[in-house]
Amino acid sequence: MKRLLIAAAALMMTTGTAMADPASGLWQSQRSEETGRFMHVRVSPCGSEVCGVIQTVFDANGSVMRNHEFQCKRMIWAMKPQGNGAYAGGQIWAPDTEKTYKSKLQLLNASALKVEGCIIGICRGQTWQRVK
Repeated sequence: MKRLLIAAAALMMTTGTAMADPASGLWQSQRSEETGRFMHVRVSPCGSEVCGVIQTVFDANGSVMRNHEFQCKRMIWAMKPQGNGAYAGGQIWAPDTEKTYKSKLQLLNASALKVEGCIIGICRGQTWQRVK
């Protein structure tokens, strides 16, 4: 009986890991062309969708900007998995314009995430790198 419980617990832990969303994790944005700043964004499941929150803002020298106004701000929400590492149907808040756009994400590989905001079919975006 003890072996059966241990096996069941191990299976549950493995299943939870396998079911984790592939885009989940900490991602580093590209540097702003204007300021040189960049951010770490925590992407995680929120219900059946995927969301992202700005965790840390860095200045052009790579130093943490403590208590920055964007820290802990929701940046991505309502992204629905489309299969093959694609997400759509959600919104993204762009820090440089402080506006919200329709968004799509595409996991390019385990360490690169293409993030786009679109308006009237015109999209702009970045490729973010996974933070290890």
